[in-house]
Amino acid sequence: MTRAPGLSADDRATFARDGYLVVPGFLDAPTCTTLADRARALVDAFDPTTVSIFSTRDQASTSDAYFLGSGDDVRFFFEEEAFLPGGSLRQEKALSINKIGHALHDRDPVFAAFSRGAVIQAVIADLGLSRPRQLQSMYIFKNPRIGGDVACHQDATFLYTEPMSVTGLWFALEDATLDNGCLWALPGGHTGPLRKRFARAGGDATRMIEVDSTPLPAVVPGAPWVPLEVPRGTMVLLHGHLPHWSGANRSPRSRHAYSIHVIDEACRYPEDNWLRPGAASAAE
Repeated sequence: MTRAPGLSADDRATFARDGYLVVPGFLDAPTCTTLADRARALVDAFDPTTVSIFSTRDQASTSDAYFLGSGDDVRFFFEEEAFLPGGSLRQEKALSINKIGHALHDRDPVFAAFSRGAVIQAVIADLGLSRPRQLQSMYIFKNPRIGGDVACHQDATFLYTEPMSVTGLWFALEDATLDNGCLWALPGGHTGPLRKRFARAGGDATRMIEVDSTPLPAVVPGAPWVPLEVPRGTMVLLHGHLPHWSGANRSPRSRHAYSIHVIDEACRYPEDNWLRPGAASAAE
C-alpha cells in the first residue's frame, strides 16, 4: 500500500459530486502481484465439473443453482465466448474464466487478509455507513480476446437495500485501457433513480424488475460517458446508483481487477435479493 488510510475531504467531495472516485497509486505492486497470483492459483486448482457462464446482459436467463449459491462460497464463472460449438474450451482454462465470486473476502485467506486490512477498513469507515458490511467480492479477469463486455448497470440493481447503501471498491491489478475494456462511467449519474432490480423468483429462477423507466444516454464510447483508463494499483469507488459499463477485451492483454461491495446492515435487505450469504459471511 502506498497511500495513507481513509478518504480526504476532497475525495469525499469528488465522490459526492461525480458518483465515482479514482485514486491512483492506492495499491503497491507487490499487493497487486499477491492478489493476481492467488487468483491464478485458485483457477489452477479449479476442476470445472460444473460449468456456469456469467452474463450481465441477460443474467436472469443464465442464472443457475451454482450461481445463486455463490454468496457464501468461492465459485468460478466462464466467459460467454469461452467454448467452441462442440463444447470444448476455445483456449486454456486460465484464459477462459470471467470471474471468481462471490465470497473471496470471507472464504479465501489471501483475499480476506487484503479485504479486512486496516487500509481498506479505513476507506469503508469514511463512506458514512452506520453498520458497514462487506457483502460481495469478485476477482474479474477480462481475459485477452474473449473478455466479455459488461452491460451498463447500477450496482444497487444487484445488491439492493432500502434505502440504497451499496458502494463498490474496485482495484485495478493490471492497467485498464480502452483497448482491454476499461470502465466507463456517467459523471453525476448517481443522482438519478435506480432503474432495475435483480431478484429471486422461486427455486433457481430470477427476474429483472423495472423500478423506474427514466432512460439513460445511449451507451457508446464517448460523451457524456467518461472512460476510466487507470494504471495498475488504482482504486475506483463506485456509488450504487452510478451507471457504468465496460467494453469487451479483444486485445492480447488481460485486465485483472478485484472488487468488494459494501452495504449498510442498518438498511433493509429484502429476502428476495439474489445474493443470500450464510452465517460465515455474516461474521466480521
